[in-house]
Amino acid sequence: MAPVSKVPMTRRTLVALALVAAAAAVPGARRMPSHDNERRLQPSVQARRIVSIIPATTEMLFAMGAGDRLVAVGSYDRFPPEVEKLPRVGALLDPNVERILALKPDLVILYGTQTDLRTQLERAGIPFYPYVHRGLADVTGTIRSLGSRVGVAARANELADRLERQLSDISARVSKTARPKTLLVFGREPGSLRGIDASGGVGFLHDMLEAAGGADVLADAKQQSVMMSTELVLARAPEVIIELRYARDDTTSARDLAVWNTLASVPAVRNHRVFMLQGEEFVVPGPRVAAAAERLARTLHPEVFR
Repeated sequence: MAPVSKVPMTRRTLVALALVAAAAAVPGARRMPSHDNERRLQPSVQARRIVSIIPATTEMLFAMGAGDRLVAVGSYDRFPPEVEKLPRVGALLDPNVERILALKPDLVILYGTQTDLRTQLERAGIPFYPYVHRGLADVTGTIRSLGSRVGVAARANELADRLERQLSDISARVSKTARPKTLLVFGREPGSLRGIDASGGVGFLHDMLEAAGGADVLADAKQQSVMMSTELVLARAPEVIIELRYARDDTTSARDLAVWNTLASVPAVRNHRVFMLQGEEFVVPGPRVAAAAERLARTLHPEVFR
């Protein structure tokens, strides 16, 4: 196989991923930091005024029945619709610390990499929950941990159990089918095959693809994002290409797929197995991951779902 070089995540890619998965997943990071200051700031009562600047945890809180405790969300939160009524307080790169403090929260959910924000919350005596995400298993793990943290453990465990059953059912359903070599693309320059951002061999997108019955053509690239050239696409020869799009008003999807026809020798192109899937559930590693995995499975193995 052609080698894959490591390419750092660009700002364009971070925005395309809603500043969620790759930015929060730090190689070697602990899943739940447990330093002395964090333990000191753990309250003894349920959190009632929560700020979540992470779309995934915002969705989790709503799904476990604690959405009414949110007093503000991040710039990229879009689901469920109730978030549109809440104040915005920035995101990974631009948290509005002054506004967060003014809301007098009793819990702030932030990225584990946001050390500056964490330090300021410690100084103000405000408890926080540091979010670290890597793979698909971390989704249900975070749901359980967060549910326990805010005092709704039973409902969180029920939600996590349901998601795990759904994912297991999907994997079982496609387990006896051939696993096509699949390239999962989540970004490129519009109207061209330049700047192709694809899912590498780690992370929740890779895990969802594997659960859906695909063989990741970049499984050997132990990174979440790979910047691909057309030469690398030709060398990897995927049998299926799936593009993920997130914008709700993206009307160019179908027309834009035609640019892949320039790579006629790629099996996926030759056999008309290039697909576009649109939806925010593919970018937010939260309660909708099972729905996203099923859409991938239906695309890869339509015969199983007839």
